[in-house]
Amino acid sequence: MPAATSDTSKITDYDAATAFLGEWGPFQRRVVFLLCLSFIPNGLTALSVVFLADTPDHRCALPAHLNLSAAWRNSSIPLEEDANRDGALVPSKCSRYKVENLLNYSEREGCLDGWEFDHSVYTSTIVSEWDLVCDQSWKKPLTTSLFFGGILAGSFVSGQLSDRFGRKMVMFGTIGLQVVTTLIQIFSSSWIMFVVLYFLLAVEQISNYVVAFVLGAEILGPQVRTFFSTAGVCLFFAVGYTLLPLFAFFVRDWRMLQVGFMLAGSVCLPLFWFIPESPRWLLSQGRVEEAEVIIRNAAKMNRIESPPVIFTFVVPAFSQNEGRTGETRVHNICDLLRSPNIRWLSVTLWLVWLV
Repeated sequence: MPAATSDTSKITDYDAATAFLGEWGPFQRRVVFLLCLSFIPNGLTALSVVFLADTPDHRCALPAHLNLSAAWRNSSIPLEEDANRDGALVPSKCSRYKVENLLNYSEREGCLDGWEFDHSVYTSTIVSEWDLVCDQSWKKPLTTSLFFGGILAGSFVSGQLSDRFGRKMVMFGTIGLQVVTTLIQIFSSSWIMFVVLYFLLAVEQISNYVVAFVLGAEILGPQVRTFFSTAGVCLFFAVGYTLLPLFAFFVRDWRMLQVGFMLAGSVCLPLFWFIPESPRWLLSQGRVEEAEVIIRNAAKMNRIESPPVIFTFVVPAFSQNEGRTGETRVHNICDLLRSPNIRWLSVTLWLVWLV
């Protein structure tokens, strides 16, 4: 299925046709501000794994029936050299003296009764929740790797989705999915359930980011577009970064921290009624009337009279949503499988899974 024609001359025609709007009117200011707001939740959750999966101090737990004093409990843990502390002796985190031989400290054994975690910094993290320490410590870096694997997958999928179904629909669809995925993740009953949802969350997050970036670049004029795509996006994303440690300082439980992330994403959902679809994308689909309505509403907001005819260049007769006979075709999610990029990504992920 051929893609819609989009050469440089038509882009130039679009900018010339909408130049009467001006560069920095009320319409442009609203679009820039509201789109930039949508980047704050992305910055808030981009490195959330730093706090969700932090490893508190821990040591082997002892059976409660032993009824040992604090001094005996401390003595039950052998001392080991810590390379991170210049070889200083610290209590072992992964072994203890055998309970039956505790009095003579003869042999060691693993943490057969689990671990005791220090709760002075965190009430809980996913590490303390599912004991991701010692022989299970490999799961912690894998959690981060799977998250960024989702970022990679979402980078491929987001463009295909927004080209098929529109920038605005995909942007707010992924925001809504982020809220739902985070809500389900709060009730994760196992580490596997958590990381599967975390992968999906990464796909949705980067899709939201990329599509919002493209939507702003396509709606705004040349000068404001540069400001939005550099200072605007980066500054508001950085606001989310700075809010993350503030959230984590006041909320020490990983599930409640996720609740905060979910609420932050929910705040962006009402923006759906204030951010328009990309006129450029509508034109590429042959929906000239809808594109003109958006531009006329923008002119009205800027208190500028729009010309009788805005887009005079010819839209290609064969566009992405038309078949060979010229009949309008309705796309569905299965159409994505016809895209070479999606097929290539699917094969790559399948091979990585097999390895």
